Amino acid sequence: MTDPARPGTAPRRHLLGIAGLSLPDIHELMDRADAAVSVSLGLDKKKTALRGRTQINLFFEASTRTQASFELAGKRLGADVMNMSVANSSVKKGETLIDTAMTLNAMRPDILVVRHHAAGAVALLAQKVACSVVNAGDGAHEHPTQALLDALTIRRRKGRVARLVVTICGDVLHSRVARSNILLLNALGAEVRVVAPSTLLPSGIENMGVRVFRHMEDGLSGADVVMMLRLQRERMQGSFVPSVREYFRFFGLDAQKLARAKTDALVMHPGPMNRGVEIASEIADGPQSVIEEQVEMGVAVRMAVMEWMMDTNAAGPGR
Repeated sequence: MTDPARPGTAPRRHLLGIAGLSLPDIHELMDRADAAVSVSLGLDKKKTALRGRTQINLFFEASTRTQASFELAGKRLGADVMNMSVANSSVKKGETLIDTAMTLNAMRPDILVVRHHAAGAVALLAQKVACSVVNAGDGAHEHPTQALLDALTIRRRKGRVARLVVTICGDVLHSRVARSNILLLNALGAEVRVVAPSTLLPSGIENMGVRVFRHMEDGLSGADVVMMLRLQRERMQGSFVPSVREYFRFFGLDAQKLARAKTDALVMHPGPMNRGVEIASEIADGPQSVIEEQVEMGVAVRMAVMEWMMDTNAAGPGR
């Protein structure tokens, strides 16, 4: 069935969060992303899956890494890509999100990639446009493509995700990356732990199916994967940590703390990193780090997501 607002186009399909994906969807996206990695490694990096399609990247929050990744993914698939600078747009002059949606809808894009500082804003916008929408991060809610690229990185390095012990450390309270990863890793059968000071743990986090630790040494014991989170001071209203020096002492990843994990444990970070706050430089640049690989997987995952959304033969949410 085609979208009545857009005769002749593919059915609408959105990626608003991990919570909206079935397990077959997750495996299909990761398999598609695996195949897309070879495109990035080849001499000819161009595909034609999105030829004739228009992709608009609408970022209400600055994110050079994620926006560049989506732009590169769209171009490698053959799409016409436009980056909309919100800082210079009518939104700054009082235009509402709904007004923006109506304006963009009139441009008849096929894919809208949105990052917004408010949780739920991307889902609201998706209800108002006649195209596919990708959530590139909404407040402290979700960041689904980050979780998918993290899981893909783990699977390619470890051969599986199921039954691995993954410890997520740091500012869990303000992290959309943590929420999406918890949902995805649980769905894939991993044992998920979180480590943070009490001030940076959301109320009821245990109900998400994680084991909670308040000391790094305990939470890292026997871990297969150590996933560090950025300390998001821009989202903090009040004092959540005494100082960055104290935070690093107790919750920053250094060699001594990492030694509690398995000897072949992977070290991950969604970026951008605060070196000497969440992670020591020698660990970020060390042999166990797959941080650079995460960036590489990001382009592949976003290629997979956009190709999947435009594939009329695949079932999924948003149809």
